[in-house]
Amino acid sequence: QVQLVESGGGLVQAGGSLRLSCAASGRTFSSLAMGWFRQVPGEEREFVAAITRSGGTAYYGSSAQGRFTISRDNAKNTVYLQVMSLNPEDTAVYLCAATPSYNSGSSDQNAYDYWGQGTQVTVSS
Repeated sequence: QVQLVESGGGLVQAGGSLRLSCAASGRTFSSLAMGWFRQVPGEEREFVAAITRSGGTAYYGSSAQGRFTISRDNAKNTVYLQVMSLNPEDTAVYLCAATPSYNSGSSDQNAYDYWGQGTQVTVSS
């Protein structure tokens, strides 16, 4: 069983930035592809970014292109999401997800076996 714990969310003004972290335990971290999604109440969960097991390749959703950067440190069992140039539309719960089944991760939430509880990001105008 894999446990995922997100941190780093908070309240930020429009134009600001945050670095979200997701610490994993319970399985060899380098065997997991990782992803970030975000969820607004009443809306579908949205793919933000994914990264391969080695960290060599990253993939982004359309809302994240050019503003967000996903990275990982396999020695620290942690995946990061650097979010910049935030706007109020980025307000959401950001969730970390893991899968051992796909090297590259996926934009499909159904590809992920493990999920964290999420960290709230609120952007004020």
